[in-house]
Amino acid sequence: MTNEIYDVIVVGAGHAGNEAAAAAANLGSKTLLVTMNMETIGKMSCNPAMGGIAKGQIVREIDALGGYSGIIADTSAIQFKMLNLSKGPAMWSPRTQNDRMLFAEEWRLALENTPNLDFFQDMVKELIIENNKVTGVITSIGVKFRAKSVILTNGTFLNGLIHIGEKQLGGGRMGEPKAFGITEQLVSLGFEAGRMKTGTPVRVDGRTIDFSKMEEQKGDENPQKFSYLDTPKLTHQRSCYITYTNETVHDILREGFDRSPMFNGTIQSLGPRYCPSIEDKINRFAERNRHQIFAEPEGWKTIEYYINGFSSSLPEDIQIKALQQIPGFENARVFRPGYAIEYDYFPPTQLKHTLETKLIENLYFAGQINGTTGYEEAGGQGIIAGINAHLKVHGKEPFLLSRDEAYIGVLIDDLITKGTEEPYRMFTSRAEYRLLLRQDNADIRLTEKSHKIGLATDERLKKVEEKIHQSQELENFLRETSLKPHQINPILEEMESNPVDQAYRASQFLTRPNITLSTLDKLEKIKEVSTQYSDEVREQAEINIKYKGYIEKEKENVAKLQRLENIKIPEDFDFTKIASLSAEAKQKLNLIQPKTIAQASRISGVSPADINVLLIFLGR
Repeated sequence: MTNEIYDVIVVGAGHAGNEAAAAAANLGSKTLLVTMNMETIGKMSCNPAMGGIAKGQIVREIDALGGYSGIIADTSAIQFKMLNLSKGPAMWSPRTQNDRMLFAEEWRLALENTPNLDFFQDMVKELIIENNKVTGVITSIGVKFRAKSVILTNGTFLNGLIHIGEKQLGGGRMGEPKAFGITEQLVSLGFEAGRMKTGTPVRVDGRTIDFSKMEEQKGDENPQKFSYLDTPKLTHQRSCYITYTNETVHDILREGFDRSPMFNGTIQSLGPRYCPSIEDKINRFAERNRHQIFAEPEGWKTIEYYINGFSSSLPEDIQIKALQQIPGFENARVFRPGYAIEYDYFPPTQLKHTLETKLIENLYFAGQINGTTGYEEAGGQGIIAGINAHLKVHGKEPFLLSRDEAYIGVLIDDLITKGTEEPYRMFTSRAEYRLLLRQDNADIRLTEKSHKIGLATDERLKKVEEKIHQSQELENFLRETSLKPHQINPILEEMESNPVDQAYRASQFLTRPNITLSTLDKLEKIKEVSTQYSDEVREQAEINIKYKGYIEKEKENVAKLQRLENIKIPEDFDFTKIASLSAEAKQKLNLIQPKTIAQASRISGVSPADINVLLIFLGR
């Protein structure tokens, strides 16, 4: 094994590492996945769920590119919900509750059945660097593996430190050792490193929960799925439950603040702003007398429940005492307390858009090592790093996604141009072209691009082409079919929509906010045609008609931005030579070295005036 030279070595078998390894191997690269423990490949370290607001769009994008996350989520799902259905389609976000053990098992089996992929169990303690180029890795037992490229996806394991009250344990996850050596080596090579924090809640014995005191949250009546392939749809689902904290709970939690590593100065790194611990919530939002707590099943058969919303690093006795004052948890038995974990990360402004590092050639970072949080964000980075590592070692052009093409493009551009000082989480609000980046059209946006480089299969491309053809066919029917007043007015009156006094096309009625294709299906002449198409095709056609004006406006804005994207900045440009630039702009531009004017315009600290100076300097 050690005499072989791999095209790609991936370090870490979490969500980023798995997608990176699968992508590189499926593209034809001889790939090695090195993990500290073969038994924890694809383990869900925190909540047993995939997707959610904006995150669900990323899972769909990974799937459209030919990745595995959507398939694994579908085959291990125990509940499906489409979030934000009361809002416009740009906000609709799929989410699954998953069987934690089955999820990891499905990941391992999928990887084991991937050609060109080898495995090795050990900790990587050192990179082999020659002439500012990575050429391999060395494991803790001294085994050397040579490679043309290396992708680091270390998650929370780099010098990981677990906090429970005043207790500290070295580890990357509860019960698993930390990784060491890589941070120190990279810092010695000139990389900047930092520390971040995340946390996880208590796990509870479901037999001791009184669900009658909670509100049941069922899955969707007609559950969908993540993958555009023929993965199984759920035929039955498990429910989640919601309850609330109260003032008594908050008072008990405050008792432990003096022993909390968050408040006594032990933890100084920043945690995720949008997923705070319970003690952080009651401290930051002291005016609120209650907070939501969700009881989420860990699988089909297990009695273990994940208590979402009760993430904590307080002493375990305080955690348990407070938990038992929440309705439904009065007799709760805790399997394991919540804890916080600090770990090393590397500010992502040190990367190119391919996720290759600027300092060391053929070395790539993906996932939490770049300062992100979330399985989905990690997986999105992983597949891009895997694709680009393969393309580079085979002398091919890089694969890049722009902000108007994918949430993954927004994610990577934000990281590279703006950096992050707290765990980065994706939201729909981060995407300025979110009406184009919907969960329903990820396959239309990305599958052809992925097929061209050889990752998305012929089967995927054929499915996309059929979907596009059929949705256009249905759109044409609706645009050409005329509905007379006597046909449509009874339906309009039923929907409390203004009646008409002349015939209009069916598509024109769809532009009304409270009229849907299902509404028009009440007319036999519509129903007999529209119901011949799948739900996915019907949804696509309806969105294209209903939001046509908005979508076209969005595309116009993209075209304007593209003009700036086409203005290239020379390689290794010295911005300090332009006297008219602000001091901050010179510093930020030299640090990040943007490739285009558009990228430069998104850098924090670079003003519109600075962009005008650059345009003049470049003769534009």
